Amino acid sequence: MGKEKSERMMLELLTSETPNGWKVSILLEELGVPYKVTPISLTDRVQKQDWYVALNPNGRIPTLVDHDAGDFAIFESGAILLYLAEKFGRFIPSDTQDRSRVIQWVMWQMSGLGPMMGQATVFNRYFDEKLPSVIDRYVRESQRLFGVMDARLAEADYLVGDYSIADIACFPWVRGHDWAGVDMSGFPNLQRWFDRISARPAVQRGLLVPTPPTPEEMAEKTTRQGKTILA
Repeated sequence: MGKEKSERMMLELLTSETPNGWKVSILLEELGVPYKVTPISLTDRVQKQDWYVALNPNGRIPTLVDHDAGDFAIFESGAILLYLAEKFGRFIPSDTQDRSRVIQWVMWQMSGLGPMMGQATVFNRYFDEKLPSVIDRYVRESQRLFGVMDARLAEADYLVGDYSIADIACFPWVRGHDWAGVDMSGFPNLQRWFDRISARPAVQRGLLVPTPPTPEEMAEKTTRQGKTILA
């Protein structure tokens, strides 16, 4: 992970341990290219500091800086996946229609799966007041989206042809189903896809970027991060 072979790496990933951050670290590990990791503490609101917002105007993680391209900064995880796939010519098809299909699934994750799972997590984990109707709305919609994936994966091993950034985009969000309180049982094709991707060594390495906190640090971080999310 984060192979630092020189003082100034071509690629720098500014990230935290979230599904959107892991999407990019997984792809970088799959590509096997050198990159530097700069951890961003969400609980300390580093992502809102002026220097970071100058790179990422939305004040979120992750951000990728391509130092080999004039320090070009890319924000939004889906856009980063597309940039890297196109830069290195991997994990995105060359065929026009299949390329479009991959992009469609990436956009689907960005507009649907990620936001719905994110809201399920917030209201299940961080919101002080339990709102059953709100929780049910986001859990049911997340499960509907799981069903969309399950139906597609009944026909193929991956979302579009071979393993691609479409799968990489969706995987970390599906992985967080327990934390979000979203039941994944009843989706056998999705489970097979999940197990297949979980077994990839590069995926396992990518999920360790940045270095995970200790259990004690995680407990404190969860409490503080909940207050940050709701602030």
